[in-house]
Amino acid sequence: MKDIADAQSQGNAGKFQDPQRTAKGEERATVALTHPETLWFNTGTLCNIECVNCYIESSPTNDALVYITADDVRDYLDQLADRNWGVHEIAFTGGEPFMNPQMIDMAQAALERGYDVLILTNAMRPMMRKRMQDGLVQLNARFPGKLTLRISVDHHRASLHDAERGAGSFANTLKGMEWLRDNGFRMAVAGRSIFEEDETQSRAGYAAFFARHDFDIDAYNPGMTVLFPEMDERVDVPEITTACWGILNKSPDAVMCSSSRMVVKRKGADSPAVLACTLLPYSPAFELGTTLQQAEGPVALNHPHCAKFCVLGGASCSA
Repeated sequence: MKDIADAQSQGNAGKFQDPQRTAKGEERATVALTHPETLWFNTGTLCNIECVNCYIESSPTNDALVYITADDVRDYLDQLADRNWGVHEIAFTGGEPFMNPQMIDMAQAALERGYDVLILTNAMRPMMRKRMQDGLVQLNARFPGKLTLRISVDHHRASLHDAERGAGSFANTLKGMEWLRDNGFRMAVAGRSIFEEDETQSRAGYAAFFARHDFDIDAYNPGMTVLFPEMDERVDVPEITTACWGILNKSPDAVMCSSSRMVVKRKGADSPAVLACTLLPYSPAFELGTTLQQAEGPVALNHPHCAKFCVLGGASCSA
């Protein structure tokens, strides 16, 4: 699995070792959980496809993170109430969430508590099974405006999307999006930054794609069309020190771990664990405990993704 040691050996040698100090001896930046907004659940790493640059290495055979259950979700929803976090959104990611047979039950558990629900999906065959379709239609009718599906569309051109996800993937995802459109679902899209395009060109391309297929998705709203930078751990990135906030004119409150945590269930583990970050499911340093109370402490930005993806890239997984 990808981890800090891998990053250190490929472009970041000597960095990201000490949670308190950088390789130069400067004080490492930390981020406090100041405004919890989203609690993520990883539904499991199994996926119907295997992408070239999947940060979590999801595939039809990777079950390093096993299926989480509706009872697990309910337990953490109870903890949210007990801890009074003020979270408004429950989000589900994978793997492919609709591979998990309890996906509808988990979403229902969160919706019944009044939360907005976000499900990340490739909108392919797992979502298009009749049982999942029927469940989604019922939830959307019972909880209007509370359910959003964020579809992975790596690029607005089929050729670049398929280069990442496999031949025919774009067409299959498009069918799923058309079904969601025709059944009145709220959709968002997650894409990737492509070096040959700047953000303006990329968003214009998505806007044309959405217009062509009558998708009610705002390409210019970063919460509805999220463009993620590539997460190549081999690339040399600077470590984030406490001085960086002033230099970059950025607040730690803008970093993802100030507003979210993720629950996962590791293969063979007795109970789920709470992680600081959705992007680092295999890094022990970012596992905070088994309860939300244990996960309330600050997070040291001790990984290349902290710098490239969150602080410098400014990305966020939440809507």
